[in-house]
Amino acid sequence: MTSAKPVDREFSLLFMVMLTIAAGNTALQSVLPALGRSLKVADSAVAAAFSVSALLWVIAAPIWANRSDRQGRRAMILVGLGGFTVSLALCGVFLVAGINGWISGTAAFIAFIGGRLIYGIFGSAAPPAVQALVAGRTTREDRTKALTLIGSAFGLGTILGPAIAPYLILGSFSGVEIGLAGPAFFAALFGLGIFVAVRQMLPSDLAMPGSYGAANAYPSIGGQSTGASITAATANGTEQVRYFDPRIRAWMIAGLVMGHAQAMTGQAIGFLVIDRLQLAPAAALQPTGLVLIMGAGSALLVQWGIIPILNLDPRRLVLVGLVFAACGTALTGIATSLYGIALAYALASLGFGFCRPGFTAGSSLAVGPAAQGSVAGKVTSINGASFVLGPSIGVGLYEITKPAPYLLAAIALIGMFVYALVNLRNPTNLTEDPPSPEDESI
Repeated sequence: MTSAKPVDREFSLLFMVMLTIAAGNTALQSVLPALGRSLKVADSAVAAAFSVSALLWVIAAPIWANRSDRQGRRAMILVGLGGFTVSLALCGVFLVAGINGWISGTAAFIAFIGGRLIYGIFGSAAPPAVQALVAGRTTREDRTKALTLIGSAFGLGTILGPAIAPYLILGSFSGVEIGLAGPAFFAALFGLGIFVAVRQMLPSDLAMPGSYGAANAYPSIGGQSTGASITAATANGTEQVRYFDPRIRAWMIAGLVMGHAQAMTGQAIGFLVIDRLQLAPAAALQPTGLVLIMGAGSALLVQWGIIPILNLDPRRLVLVGLVFAACGTALTGIATSLYGIALAYALASLGFGFCRPGFTAGSSLAVGPAAQGSVAGKVTSINGASFVLGPSIGVGLYEITKPAPYLLAAIALIGMFVYALVNLRNPTNLTEDPPSPEDESI
């Protein structure tokens, strides 16, 4: 580890680990509405598959983060990649069985959910271990920059997955129809390749005092990282802060409402495209991918371009974001064309692109240096919790009436705007080197 070449090679490998785990999950997530419809299972079953996985991720991620400190980072990365690969491969097999009529669609989805449990439990082992490994091999001055770059791979994966998924649909092989299960097999194959590369190229690591990996939020469509896990991994403070601590209570409530609104609307968007455009499931993949790319691009435009220019404080970021998100979700609920859905969803994503970094920065700035790690952990858990119940709530409402999750989200966001206007206050006790909103945009 003395020359630049192996360091660069290992960093690139760790970047690919984060990218693969996020992209594979969101690629499958983007095609699942079409898969569910083709197998004739309830829309709510599709959402449940990811809600259960997200719940287990939220529970398991902190456990793996602590275990990596004791058992080694490389070992935990291999556990995460192994769980990812096995999960996606099994999901692909179960879906193929349903597609070809070997088992019923309901049985295929029950088995599929079982495969998703493996991802939720074991896939969460890799991100904190990657963070800790990077932190242990960088100087204190370079640590935040390196972790930010590694974290960007996780955010990039949530965008790249839905973008490439429509191009991973396969035909028949030896009389077996693969079809919409293709993204699962491609992701598993790529995960296996990265697993082998890590096993061969990444040296075993000893304990690294002072390096720590924090739990990452569940990788999901619309759930780009806020950077809070980076703060948790680099903070040295020891003060523990409760969720309802008066300093951060309003920020936590805002984050929970905004996160659920985003999860509800994002999970139902694939079904909305199929129904509003009256498409066959297989024909909906590219339009759905286009809508998701528009949303992701809008959020990135805000976080990487607009926020640094406007230089708004956290409270204003949240207030501005709530207005755009409320308008966008309401318009998505009533849009009837691909152009209208894509534009409205992009507007909603633009709003959430303002809200998420505002929520993160405001929470961080509300406390002193000793509480940064604790608050960052709270922010990450709030983001993760939003994708546990949010998708199932959104799709459940969608089954009642199609505009319901979008109109309810808009109403909740308007109510949150009123609450934020009264209760959110920019902190006056700024921390040492507080994260600016643009630093939290990955």
